[in-house]
Amino acid sequence: MTIFNVKTTASQERTVADMIISREEADIHAALAPDSLTSYVMVEADGPAAIERTLEDIPHARGLVSEKPTSIAEVEHFLSPKPDVEGIAEGDIVELIAGPFKGEKAQVQIRVLDSEER
Repeated sequence: MTIFNVKTTASQERTVADMIISREEADIHAALAPDSLTSYVMVEADGPAAIERTLEDIPHARGLVSEKPTSIAEVEHFLSPKPDVEGIAEGDIVELIAGPFKGEKAQVQIRVLDSEER
């Protein structure tokens, strides 16, 4: 199984991916529309012919980028989850954006709770 890239209309990536999967083509195994990749959908399939047949009736799908498959190494960073909090360390000053203290500034403190404190 190999991965192919499909060009789409901007902001229609998820719609195209959902429509590809709903076609239930036997040679297409998965479709992925990462939020960080605009105008492209990654499709896992046995070959480009199956994708081209499926894309004929799908609006907003522009076609295959290349007949040549993409390697897993090229798309691996789209598949790994990103941490929710990145770049915040103990002692940093942050601004709260929600809740009863919205708009207040606070200093980050790290504290591990014992089972008795929970």
